[in-house]
Amino acid sequence: GYKNYQLKMDTDDLSEETYNAIIAASEKYNHNLTLQFGLLSYECTNDDNYLVKANELINAWKEDLEYSIAEIFFDVERPSTMEFKNILVSIQNQIDKVIKIPIGKRKFVF
Repeated sequence: GYKNYQLKMDTDDLSEETYNAIIAASEKYNHNLTLQFGLLSYECTNDDNYLVKANELINAWKEDLEYSIAEIFFDVERPSTMEFKNILVSIQNQIDKVIKIPIGKRKFVF
């Protein structure tokens, strides 16, 4: 039946603040990175859950920057480990700012 069916999120369900902090910021850097964050949205239940999981994903990438770079940037010029770490830290700083905004004060398009 339908009772086990859970609506899946996608990036359209994110608040403008979350979208700008993660999706838009990663897109400015590299589309491959954006795809990783886009796919993550399908595993999430709401905006806050997405922010937490995005932060966890970044922490996992930071544990092995060389491997993460090889996995994410397999078909494009690869960034240096320092450059990649800097963009991840920048996105994490944005995540921290959005998390502090109560979900009721964030803007949702839909």
